[in-house]
Amino acid sequence: MRFRDWATRVMLIFFMFAALILAVFIGGARQMKNHNAASNPAVTTWSQYPQAQLQSTITTEEKKVNLPKSPVKTNKTNKINLKYATTAAFAKYRPNLAKAEVHSSNYGDRFATDVNGVVFNNQPIIVIHETSNSASSAINFFQTPHDDENVQASYHALITLDGTVVYLVPPEKRAFGAGNSVFEGVNGLETVQTNSTLPPSVNNFAYHVSLETPADAWGQNDIQGHSGYTNAQYNSLAWLIAQSQVPDDRITTHRAVDRSGQRADPKSFDFDKFFNLLHSYRQLRTVDTARTN
Repeated sequence: MRFRDWATRVMLIFFMFAALILAVFIGGARQMKNHNAASNPAVTTWSQYPQAQLQSTITTEEKKVNLPKSPVKTNKTNKINLKYATTAAFAKYRPNLAKAEVHSSNYGDRFATDVNGVVFNNQPIIVIHETSNSASSAINFFQTPHDDENVQASYHALITLDGTVVYLVPPEKRAFGAGNSVFEGVNGLETVQTNSTLPPSVNNFAYHVSLETPADAWGQNDIQGHSGYTNAQYNSLAWLIAQSQVPDDRITTHRAVDRSGQRADPKSFDFDKFFNLLHSYRQLRTVDTARTN
């Protein structure tokens, strides 16, 4: 056998083996991808929470209904919708904005079903917290990997003593802001279990925002009150929440939703002051739309 024929056969066998190995690799990759897609439960996202405005504040304006210029022979019924719109006071207030990355172990997806596969559709709530220590301490904790599911924690946003709004977890993700927790609203008790090893919680339909604890109370978890929060914090909190469509009666606190008996935050919170500011930053407007039957 001539050397050229022998080399040709060797090359042919080599390419055949290479093609076989490549086919096996691609098949395994596809199988792994399909497995991952099947093992991940369906997730849901929310559009009613405050979105991160890192570049500039955005004033929500009512959408105008474009009416036809000439009569159209259709049967229309008017539908009145109420929508929150931000005000001139909101536009004038400009807090400092910042962003900090949170380690992926400390937050997750929002699920469409619970651990038993039951579909649920809780409307969003907003839960107000406090850090119990400095803002930097809380952020450092959120940026630290945690394998223990009982330790994992995060907020969607944090407001420092000087009023800076620090965006942490995107609103479409599930922050681990509350453990064993239940929201009591007009629809009764609301809670969802998404992890079979942990108690049910409000995390799946909650937006968690925390106020930095005043320095005189750092590390003192056993106290019932402290010097309170700064005017800048109240203004920034109201400014942040004014961007949402979450109604007043679905804005709550960690103390109110907690079922572990261990959470009492936010301490010394002035609800009247907060809601007065919130109502000055957003107002309900009617949007009259025509629906064709």
